[in-house]
Amino acid sequence: MQFDLLILAPFGSILALLFAVYLAAKILRKSEGTEDMVRIADAVREGAHAYLRRQYAGVAIFFGVMFIVLMVLALNGHLPIFVTFAFLTGGFFSGLSGYIGMTIATKSSARTTNAAKNSLNSALQIAFSSGAVMGLVVVGLGLLDLSVWYYLLNWYYSSHHIPHGMDKISAITSTMLCFGMGASSQALFARVGGGIFTKAADVGADLVGKVEAGIPEDDPRNPAVIADNVGDNVGDVAGMGADLYESYVGSIVATMALGVAAFGKLGLSLKSITIPMVMAAVGVVSSIIGTFFVRTQEKAEQGALLTALRRGVISSSIIVAIVSFFVVEYNLGLNYIGVYYAVLSGLTAGVLIGFSTEFFTSSKYKPTKSIAEASLTGPATVIISGIAVGMLSTSLPVIVVAIAILASYYLSGGAGDPNMGLYGVAISAVGMLSTLGITLATDAYGPVADNAGGNAEMTHQPKEVRHRTDALDALGNTTAATGKGFAIGSAALTALALIAAYRDQVYILGGKINLSLMNPKTLIGLFIGGMLPFVFCSMTMKAVGRAAGAIVVEVRRQFKEIVGIMDGKAKPDYARCVKIVTAAAQKEMILPSLMAIIAPILMGILAGIDSVSGMLTGATVSGFVLAIMMANSGGAWDNAKKYIEEGNFGGKGSAPHKAGIVGDTVGDPFKDTSGPSLNILIKLMSMVSIVFASFIISYTLMK
Repeated sequence: MQFDLLILAPFGSILALLFAVYLAAKILRKSEGTEDMVRIADAVREGAHAYLRRQYAGVAIFFGVMFIVLMVLALNGHLPIFVTFAFLTGGFFSGLSGYIGMTIATKSSARTTNAAKNSLNSALQIAFSSGAVMGLVVVGLGLLDLSVWYYLLNWYYSSHHIPHGMDKISAITSTMLCFGMGASSQALFARVGGGIFTKAADVGADLVGKVEAGIPEDDPRNPAVIADNVGDNVGDVAGMGADLYESYVGSIVATMALGVAAFGKLGLSLKSITIPMVMAAVGVVSSIIGTFFVRTQEKAEQGALLTALRRGVISSSIIVAIVSFFVVEYNLGLNYIGVYYAVLSGLTAGVLIGFSTEFFTSSKYKPTKSIAEASLTGPATVIISGIAVGMLSTSLPVIVVAIAILASYYLSGGAGDPNMGLYGVAISAVGMLSTLGITLATDAYGPVADNAGGNAEMTHQPKEVRHRTDALDALGNTTAATGKGFAIGSAALTALALIAAYRDQVYILGGKINLSLMNPKTLIGLFIGGMLPFVFCSMTMKAVGRAAGAIVVEVRRQFKEIVGIMDGKAKPDYARCVKIVTAAAQKEMILPSLMAIIAPILMGILAGIDSVSGMLTGATVSGFVLAIMMANSGGAWDNAKKYIEEGNFGGKGSAPHKAGIVGDTVGDPFKDTSGPSLNILIKLMSMVSIVFASFIISYTLMK
């Protein structure tokens, strides 16, 4: 009798959450420093929690409305009744993971600043541990949600009616696939709203403070400085956490659903759905082990700091690569060992995308240096050069993902059975995301380091403190860009798996899909799907522009009306800026977020399921490429500005520096609002299509 490996999933979730609690307790035992440092940290915490309270209140209304809609569909036989409740838990845990991560991040920034008084390694340990809490909470809650639903549905369908045309395992996976819509919906609201907040505050602070008034970044005289620091947490921590929670669970449930189609006829359905869940548990253990490899020396350069973080990620990846062989062999045997090679293709693709992103966004390499050099001839050439670098940077990730798709498809047996090939593609996405516990840590630590630098500047800490926090912050820009590339690459593989799962769902429901390019309905879907990411980006970037404009007006007003700000004799009204940008972000996030939910339903009603398939494919292709271009352009502009600030091409205050600031300002919504939101857009559209497939098929037959 074989041991049931699936039981490792809930144990893995508990282990992840317990280690996150241990790290959080370790952080909170450290001192926040002086009274001024605590006061600044409290202001940021208060603003961040006020924003999330308002956002969650608005999102709760949306979830209430969607719950009623889904309940009506369930009562009319279009959905299993469990889907309505799974939708709520997906959204709840996605939001909870972001909230916990942001709470720890806001409690870690001042502690990082204070630790930087002692050594660079002390500061790195606190900032990285904060990021690790975020990463482990995401995987822990994700696995917990998946495990509870699996065992609940397994118990229910063991003694109750199974939907027509399904066996027990397919009924379980079909229902679990739908709960990802809740996670995706919450993630999109968090990413778009947080992205608008953080970049509106950042752009407003830079345009008036650095460009017009000529004061340094994070200067306490700038009224928008607290809003800027709040934005780092609500956008780059809470938003990123909800985003990757959604990617994580989405890849696992899509793989489980495709496993039933691929291995059901062989009697291996249960074995095929066990693999992604167990790999996630293995990823938890490997991520925890990897955190102990992140150490550095006091006088480490940025390259040495990057090596310290890479050491943790690579060690985790090696552990997953080794253990996954035994997981696949134990469940499927050596006859299907190609599934293991699909896992390796995903792991390898993730590493290569990270290196590609670093090459195009780090100031160590030619692309970013060329943008900095373009600043010698003004802002226009900086913009042109940055866009060109972003466009060129799409080549390597697209080729890597294309090779990963081909390799995982054919190595897992796609030539003999397309369903097995699609399962291989899905499991490669799980492989890429299996080490999320530590890869997210290397990303989420960046905002903590950024806030630590702001705290050091506003409380006038000694130069060596700001030097250490700046070293961590500069590295954070590179790891953040790498993290976005990683998230976008995994989104492309997951979206492809979800499109395949949509096809299977349509077949289960008795529908048929014609994906031929000679089918005009498929073609119009491709064109409309290819257009949607551009419309989405237009809406989110205009939203940032409008919100930033309100901040610019407010900062100018305070500089003009509050006497003594520039002399440091009067205190700016920080809370007013936080309030303005919070209200703007909440208002502006609604329309772009709803577009992702409405578009596939409307397409299905007006043009049928063939057009929906085309739309999902078109959106995946254009959204993937556009997301890479925007994220890398923004990251390169940011690091080009920092390269100038290091003393190159005239240094701080020079004309090239001001040109670099303009480029960085344009790049802010590219890399932190529109670009990262696209990976959620393409997956949410697929999730919505799957959930509403039965309704659309019924409506089409009625016509």
